[in-house]
Amino acid sequence: MVNYRGGVPATISALFRNETPVRLRLWSALTVSAAALLLAALSLIMSSVQGQVRVIGREAAPQAATASDLYFALSDLDAQVTRILLAGDSDELAGSRVDALGAYRDRGHQVDRDLHQSLNAGAAEVDRVIVLRLMDGLAVYRQRVGQALAAGSATDALGYYTQAANLLHQRLLPDARALRDAGTARLDDAYVRKDATASLGVTLAVLLGGLLLALLIGLQIWLARRFRRTWNPALIVATVIGAVLPAAAILVLNVQSSHLSHGLERGLGPYLALSEMRALGYDAAADTGRYVISANLTYYRDDFTGKSACLTGDPACTTPRLDADGWAPDLSGDPVTDAASARGGLPRLTGADVLSRWDAYRTGHERILTLAAAGRTEEAVQRLTGIRRGDAAFDFAYFDASVSAVTDERKATFDQDLAAAERTLTGWVLLPIVLLAAVIALIPLSVRKRLEEYR
Repeated sequence: MVNYRGGVPATISALFRNETPVRLRLWSALTVSAAALLLAALSLIMSSVQGQVRVIGREAAPQAATASDLYFALSDLDAQVTRILLAGDSDELAGSRVDALGAYRDRGHQVDRDLHQSLNAGAAEVDRVIVLRLMDGLAVYRQRVGQALAAGSATDALGYYTQAANLLHQRLLPDARALRDAGTARLDDAYVRKDATASLGVTLAVLLGGLLLALLIGLQIWLARRFRRTWNPALIVATVIGAVLPAAAILVLNVQSSHLSHGLERGLGPYLALSEMRALGYDAAADTGRYVISANLTYYRDDFTGKSACLTGDPACTTPRLDADGWAPDLSGDPVTDAASARGGLPRLTGADVLSRWDAYRTGHERILTLAAAGRTEEAVQRLTGIRRGDAAFDFAYFDASVSAVTDERKATFDQDLAAAERTLTGWVLLPIVLLAAVIALIPLSVRKRLEEYR
């Protein structure tokens, strides 16, 4: 039988008779719950953000950089083959041949290293298929290059080289481009997911931190009014922590986002674009040699013009592409070089100094084409392969050195911003646990004596 008094159950009536301790316990429980929720939210968010920053810095960014480096190395590989073939057995050009052979060997090692890194970096299955296909195609390419270098006649050498260059442009470079684009897409996705997590963290810090602070202040005010005690030291400490910790967490999340955004916009993004520009520059420079080797095939002149326009940021940037039958021009344009032009080319990425060095090479290119068109092939080859000041190889090396310097600066900028973001997040998985555990412990401590008065 339930004992009623005036229609109210006796248990509920007892609660109302002891209204103060019940309310005190309820308020304390709500405050502890809010602190526990904030602890869980901040710890999980900070752990997730740290993990995502680690993925960006140690997986996504290196994979994108490796794929971009692979594209560049493949472009230079073919450019060095062109120099080797042009130098031939000439004693006068022996130095150029030795230099080109050394560069070809170094680029080959670079390609192999990039392929193995891409294969062993936890790549997706589709990327592994591309890498294995690249390895297979590269073996065939090297075989054709070896046949071209060992050929007994210029006609045979040109035939083998044409097959190698076709393979490079129709298969190897498109696959390397696909690998690079996939790496860049993963990097962008990692940034988006990290920013979404950080934004969620800021929102939770504001909402849960505000709730905890309101409950702590409310509890302090209620205790002061009910028990006529102005100050509760334990609650004051808990309130300070409850106010400072969420604010500090919001600041940390915003600062690390700022570091990484700067690293992407001013560091890694330009670095990847400049790697693409370097590859385009090497491929354009190879067109100069291809024009001479092929007995002035117009395709290579047009190809150089289109790639040069992409480097200079000309809106007319477009390059002819190979069809399945060989070197037939297709003026539909190359999406990679179109994208490079959309970024503004070298002027936007590097400034006027690098552009002036490219203009110097382009002037040399035009001089070589003029010599070749006039039948002065030997002089054109000397101008192209010579490594003295004023020769095309020297001008291109001067240009490439300036692009490389800016590229390294951009990479260093990203590394610095990434390190700054990681330092900013250091300790922030453990810190909310320690401080909010202290808040949770301080709340019952602050009301313990008041509850004892009702025993």
